[in-house]
Amino acid sequence: MTQIAIEFNNVSKRFNHAKYNAVDDVSLNIKEGEFITILGSSGSGKTTLLKMINKLYEPSHGIIKLFDEDISTVDSVILRRRIGYVIQHVGLFPHMTIAQNVASVPKLLNWDKQTINIRVMELLKLVGLNPVEFMDRYPSQLSGGQQQRVGLARALAVDPKIMLLDEPLGAVDAITRLNLQDELLRIHGGLQKTFLLVTHDINEAFKLGNRVVIMNNGRVSQFDTPRNIVASPADNFVNSLIESSRSQEKFWEGLR
Repeated sequence: MTQIAIEFNNVSKRFNHAKYNAVDDVSLNIKEGEFITILGSSGSGKTTLLKMINKLYEPSHGIIKLFDEDISTVDSVILRRRIGYVIQHVGLFPHMTIAQNVASVPKLLNWDKQTINIRVMELLKLVGLNPVEFMDRYPSQLSGGQQQRVGLARALAVDPKIMLLDEPLGAVDAITRLNLQDELLRIHGGLQKTFLLVTHDINEAFKLGNRVVIMNNGRVSQFDTPRNIVASPADNFVNSLIESSRSQEKFWEGLR
């Protein structure tokens, strides 16, 4: 039986001085090994929802569980070391080499040097970077897409069961973005970890997610497979997202 990796029970978040909840009474379960995408416009609550999983934000109400453990009972630092986290602008340490960046958390956990070196090499290979060519470079010597790959390798370093990706491809060009989408699918398929990826791009959300969370005004409008969402949109907002994507397709067809 497949285990529930992440569970939200009536979770809400309201920031100080805000009139409305950024996340409003969300309840959902994510199974181990799923690739879940969280789709919504700016201000929909998608990033807030993601950041509550690793306690960058604390919920105002409700309970979040990881593998049936209430995260409010877990030290924040310990929790974050169990979770991979990748953001849009990577956040690599500029004064460290690529190898040192990838090894940063294992070093904090006092792994021995040989184990770290082996892990760095296998991770760089996993994300499509030749270790011999890239280990001793610095982030400023890499393209945006290469930096994003290093960020992914660093997040995978301690073999977390859960990976959180907050619009990781938003700052790269269109061709690189498509290539990295394919790489994410390949990596996820090979590792069978639970991936959650935030995006505002419906095509990206439906390509990557085996299920998609669609958020609007802090609430979940629909949580289902891409096929089911397209076949039966839950409300007008979901329908408008689908129609906007279809109108883009018609534009390209008109140029043929």
